[in-house]
Amino acid sequence: MPQPSRLEDPLYASVAWARYWRLMRGMAKFTLLCVAVASGILFYLHGFVSIHMYIATAGGVAFTLMLMAALMGLVFLSSDSGHDESIDDPVSRHLYPDE
Repeated sequence: MPQPSRLEDPLYASVAWARYWRLMRGMAKFTLLCVAVASGILFYLHGFVSIHMYIATAGGVAFTLMLMAALMGLVFLSSDSGHDESIDDPVSRHLYPDE
């Protein structure tokens, strides 16, 4: 029988989501720093080549870092809240009958 997730409690959910969005704001600041460093390195190595290359580089770095932060933040949110344990997994009952 699956147990209820702590995310179903509105008070806990608001605290957990606030922690998630605080992590995202911090990662957005870090991403801006990484975009500036990547653009600086690109300019140092190649000079001003094309504005399109700088836009593509900044977009690629920003998209990659923010996607990584969002997915890892959701993994931490799911793990910390007990949401992972609240699912009913019929396959594992057959593989591990002792649990």
